[in-house]
Amino acid sequence: MKIGNVGRDVSRIGLGTWAIGGGPAFDGVDTEKLGIETIRTALDKGVNLIDTAPGYNFGNSERIVGKAIAGRREEYVIITKCGLVWDSEGSFFNKVGDTVLNRSLDPVSIAKEFEASLERLGTDYIDIYMTHWPAIEPFNTPISQTVEFLMKLKESGKIKGIGAANVSPDQVREYLTYGELDVVQMRYSILDRAVEAELMPLCIENGVTVQAYSPLEMGILAGAVPRGYVPPEGNARGGKKWFEPANLERALDMLEAWAPLREKYNCASADLAIAWILAQDPNVTVLSGSMTPQELTENVTAMSIELDTDDVAWMRGYAEKLG
Repeated sequence: MKIGNVGRDVSRIGLGTWAIGGGPAFDGVDTEKLGIETIRTALDKGVNLIDTAPGYNFGNSERIVGKAIAGRREEYVIITKCGLVWDSEGSFFNKVGDTVLNRSLDPVSIAKEFEASLERLGTDYIDIYMTHWPAIEPFNTPISQTVEFLMKLKESGKIKGIGAANVSPDQVREYLTYGELDVVQMRYSILDRAVEAELMPLCIENGVTVQAYSPLEMGILAGAVPRGYVPPEGNARGGKKWFEPANLERALDMLEAWAPLREKYNCASADLAIAWILAQDPNVTVLSGSMTPQELTENVTAMSIELDTDDVAWMRGYAEKLG
């Protein structure tokens, strides 16, 4: 498939590298060695799309991706982002460990971020450059200014496509009014379907690819989270809806109900969760947050699964009952 108007062929499953970046949000685990191995394994498994961002452990994810793709850069399609900064002014976003992340989509800030990303990734161009989060007050740069700068980067050949993450339908319309938009990245799983209400139809109508992140709800839909699990303080899973004790139990009940489907398709729960998203529309892609070659190999199976229409509907019906 192709993403928006970007000419490169890409796999429908991409490798998301938030967790590979490691850091305080992931309990400080050293992820570099396995991360590099996982990224290199991706090509062997037919996955050429790699998603990263400076905000993933303050540039560490990009550094790991850069090391992994060295010597094979042209075989990969790289997405990285702008808009979350820790060394300049912006609107408060989050605190990770002792470091504050701010939002800023000011063109001067983006220009600085862009050059730093090129250096960390060891490349002279980015396939798709994406705004990570919309600007907000008090540093609320108009979308028109942000898009104008991104269009200049594209016209110079430094980026091949433009993306936006975590945006509203009205913000998508602004991107399309002032320039171009190839892909929108949003939370989307069988348990979190808010994107379906307006944003996904809008994107599909305008030829904008929808890219789902957190398709496995941070491991729940992979069966990797046990009953009774409580996220450690400061962990990225903390405060998430489906990690609340009652919700987690209901989600795990759903996985148990998937047992006949796992047998029918000879696959794991994670494959069913990803295949369900891919079944929604040909212009939808999924990011897998695999942290090991084994996890990646298992998740890639979903690209070859074609769920029966009745099974897609049954899975949706069960999930809708959970709220």
